[in-house]
Amino acid sequence: MSTGTPLLVIGDALLDRDLVGKAERLAPDAPVPVLDGCREQLRPGGAALAAYLAARAGRAVTLIAPLGTDAASLQVRAMLEPLVTLVPLPLHGQLAEKTRVMAGGRPVVRLDRGDGLAAGATGWARRVLAEAPAVLVADYARGAAEVLREELAARARRAALVWDPHPRGGPPVPGARLVTPTGEEARRFTGEGTAGGEDLSAVARTAAELVRRWRAVCVAVTLGGRGALLSQGEGPMLVPAAARHSGDACGAGDCFAATAAGLLGDGALPAEAVQGAVAAATRYVAEGGARSAVPGPHPAGDVGGAGADASRLARRVREAGGTVVAAGGCFDLLHAGHVSLLQQARGIGDCLIVCLNSDASVRRRKGRGRPLNPLPDRIRVLQALQCVDAVAVFDEDTPVELLSRLRPHIWVKGGDYAVEQLPEAAQLATWGGQAILLPYLDGRSSTLLATRAADSLSADRHGAVRAGTDAPRTGRR
Repeated sequence: MSTGTPLLVIGDALLDRDLVGKAERLAPDAPVPVLDGCREQLRPGGAALAAYLAARAGRAVTLIAPLGTDAASLQVRAMLEPLVTLVPLPLHGQLAEKTRVMAGGRPVVRLDRGDGLAAGATGWARRVLAEAPAVLVADYARGAAEVLREELAARARRAALVWDPHPRGGPPVPGARLVTPTGEEARRFTGEGTAGGEDLSAVARTAAELVRRWRAVCVAVTLGGRGALLSQGEGPMLVPAAARHSGDACGAGDCFAATAAGLLGDGALPAEAVQGAVAAATRYVAEGGARSAVPGPHPAGDVGGAGADASRLARRVREAGGTVVAAGGCFDLLHAGHVSLLQQARGIGDCLIVCLNSDASVRRRKGRGRPLNPLPDRIRVLQALQCVDAVAVFDEDTPVELLSRLRPHIWVKGGDYAVEQLPEAAQLATWGGQAILLPYLDGRSSTLLATRAADSLSADRHGAVRAGTDAPRTGRR
């Protein structure tokens, strides 16, 4: 079931191929590594990857891209058609293919072939574009954006239009809601070369210059593990990533742009869209990056819902060789002790999933009058923390059943417990997991805060009553 505003992606599709194996020896006839156990992984690339990621996240997506009848085009079509509505443009030549040879999770060499270019627009593409509420232009300098430039310029005045530019492509159309160059691309567009690449003040000046030059509403310069810098021409805003990951970041820019376009289409402000996009791109890298984008079967019911998202995240992090961390609790009144615990927990592994008691579960544990904050509010507050990657809700007294689905490597509780008191410890041991305790800030608890608030309110009321009783009487009786 699709959610949110439908997204139209316009751009150049590619076929991405990884040849993955282990390199533990050199060839006898030349000093080059030998790739053993080589296996092939195919995935959509370029604009097709942006469309695929947005659709996999649950959004209704249409892709306008040059596609022919060559083998690479047919493979991309086959990967996309279950999730994405295709509006093909005529393709002159063979669809571009990019092949990476991967050893130990790192690229050794990349091989490119295919010189296909967009051969023109179609009436079908123009009609779809004229009605699209949210548009992402994923320009890979192969002509798709150029053959529809006039229509894109007209649509920018009415739709949420995001432009992911390419140094060899044309400039964004005036009025684009958001343009998303990388730091290196932004310097190339302004002719600055590589100078000041790590200096945020230089990035801010470059972004402001691009806002003026492109006549864009906003420019968000993506900075990899540092997050993104958003500029509207003045007053830049840095949106940091929750955590840095050393995984394969190929495709993270497509994830960022597609997420931002969808959120803007939903009515989010640019700052909100960029925050969501940074979080999505960070999660994408944590889950394995390009490897997580390889199409394949997904378990039924794995799309939609906080629990489903958490299960999918845990599976992908495990498959990428990462460490899944889970922490549980009611988190009724979120306080400094909670935040400290969750930040420590996130630093242990590659993702943090919070297992959250439902309202009924909290009521059974804490008594009548609890929780003070209903479940939707508690979820929203937790999801706003950069250290939290996903929230999963359980209705039982303990999260044993939920943990059996998530199968985290580490289960975290505050230091006010003892490991032997945790019923989850033995369960985690069955799949090689470990329950651990983390230091907890003394004197912080939701129950204590609620008691203090109630005492304070009672004192205020008592004082008000006494003030009314003891006040001198004036005026007529």
